[in-house]
Amino acid sequence: MIDSHPFASLTPDVVIDAVESTGILSDARILALNSYENRVYQVGIEDGEPLIAKFYRPGRWSLDQILEEHLFTRELANLDIPVVPPLSLGESTLSEFAGFHFALFPRRGGRSPDLNLDNLLIMGRFIGRLHKAGSIKPFIHRHKMSIRWFAEDSSAFLLENDFIPKDLRKAYSSLAEDLIKRIHAIFAATRTPAQIRIHGDCHMGNVLWRDDTPHFVDFDDTMTGPAIQDLWMLLSGDRQMQLSQLSELVDGYNEFHDFNPAELNLIEALRTMRLMYYSAWLARRWDDPAFPQNFTWFNTENYWAGHILELREQLFALDEPPLVLY
Repeated sequence: MIDSHPFASLTPDVVIDAVESTGILSDARILALNSYENRVYQVGIEDGEPLIAKFYRPGRWSLDQILEEHLFTRELANLDIPVVPPLSLGESTLSEFAGFHFALFPRRGGRSPDLNLDNLLIMGRFIGRLHKAGSIKPFIHRHKMSIRWFAEDSSAFLLENDFIPKDLRKAYSSLAEDLIKRIHAIFAATRTPAQIRIHGDCHMGNVLWRDDTPHFVDFDDTMTGPAIQDLWMLLSGDRQMQLSQLSELVDGYNEFHDFNPAELNLIEALRTMRLMYYSAWLARRWDDPAFPQNFTWFNTENYWAGHILELREQLFALDEPPLVLY
C-alpha cells in the first residue's frame, strides 16, 4: 500500500525528536525543503541558527557509503573548498533515530548561480580544486560510474517492470540496445580518463552562489568517475555558446588541476546515460507518495513517447563531432 512507504513514518514529531536525540534543543519550528530522494528539513533551534536535518532514504546507501560521503566533504572543507559538511554528532557525523539514519548540517544561504562567462571561469577554478583533492586518494565504498549502472540496469528495470507501454516496448528496447552499444564504443575509443572522486551530480540546482563564490551542496551522489561528469551539465545553449562556456570552465579548471581534453568525447554519452537513468530513477521511486504527487507527468503514454524521441535524438548526437577547446 502507498502509505506503507518507510518515509510515511517520518512525521514532524519524529524529525524534532531525532534532532533532540543528539542533545540539541529544538524550538519546534520545522520546514520541509525541496528533496525527493531523501527527506530534508530546516529545524529551528533554541537560542541558535536553524539547522538542516537530512534523513537518508532507507536501503539506498550503506553506512560506509554515507560516512565516506561525509568524510569527503569534510576533507574538502578543511582545504577551504566551499562545501557544507555535516556536523559532528558525538563520535560520528551520522546518527540514527526511529529506524532512520540522519545527519545535521549548518544552514547556508545563497542564490541560483548566473552562469555567465565570468562566473563559469570561477566555477572552473573551484571544480578544479575539488578534483585536485578528489584525485589524492580513491573512494573505497562509493559507486564507480559505469555504463551498466546508468544505462544497462536502467533500461532493464523499465522493461522488466512493465513501465514502458506495450505498443512502445519494442521501439524502446531496440533503441536502448543501440544506444548502449554506441556508448560502449565511445568509451572504448576514448583515451582512458582518470577515475577520481567527483561530486557526481554537479548541476546548477546543487550550487549556491554567495559572496561571488559557488558553494557546492548535496554530495549524495558523489562517486568515482571522470572529471567531465562535473563539468558538462554546466553547459547550455547551441554549440557555439557551449564552446565559449567550455573554454571558460576549462581555463579556470586548469589553474588547479589538469583537464584531459579526450574526455570531451564522453559528453553526449554521459548525457544519454543520465536521461536513461533519470527515467529509471523515477520508476524505482514510484511507490514513494512524493513522486506521483510531484511528477504527475511521468509514466504516461505521452511521457514515454517523448522519452523515446529524446533518446532517438541522442543516438544522432552520439555521432556528432565532440566539443573542442579553443
